[in-house]
Amino acid sequence: RMTLAVHPAGETTSEQPDHPTTLQPIHRDLVARDVVAAARGLLGSLLVREAADGRRIGRIVETEAYAGPEDRASHARAGRTERTAVMFGPAGRAYVYLVYGMHHCLNVVCGDDGAAAAVLVRAVEPVAGLERMRSRRGAAAGSDVRLAAGPGRTCQALGIDRALDGIDLVSDDRLWLARDPASAPEDHDIVCGPRVGVDYAGPEWATRPWRFGVAGSAALSKPFSGPR
Repeated sequence: RMTLAVHPAGETTSEQPDHPTTLQPIHRDLVARDVVAAARGLLGSLLVREAADGRRIGRIVETEAYAGPEDRASHARAGRTERTAVMFGPAGRAYVYLVYGMHHCLNVVCGDDGAAAAVLVRAVEPVAGLERMRSRRGAAAGSDVRLAAGPGRTCQALGIDRALDGIDLVSDDRLWLARDPASAPEDHDIVCGPRVGVDYAGPEWATRPWRFGVAGSAALSKPFSGPR
């Protein structure tokens, strides 16, 4: 069982898990479905990174849905390439790519085989391994709760890079998704809005409310505006 201590400012720290093996992987059905439903469903799940320097865990608090080749904001819009082959399935695999030649981003492949849909993990709230996260993010990374408040920050804090591209996030022991029913948000606790930085996709796709977050989380990459 993992014991958490939540501070008034919303920052979350953790004690060493006394029974880490009690963490259970998600059911593949959570991601082997419509990508928008999967993006909402992944909120509250734990992202677990096992590495030589120890375990790091973050709770997913923000996601974005990217559909298949028809989605002009998706990497799949160019069809199957060497870079995007992982997106075409099966569901549950990690699609890790590099932006601006320096920031890694983690996506969870969703839907049916061949659908090329994926959910971008935009932000996680640190749960365990904070010192290891801070050592990767640096002294200027800000407060504990903001260590992974963004897709690039998430990968840097948890030590995720292209070496993990294509692994199975349900069964691999290096990086995997765990269930945490106690922190799964209710529908009324989920906020949504347009995806970030996709204006190039045109109004039809850029304005779709396919970015989802846990209302009130201090770890969101940026605020949401407008109705839920």
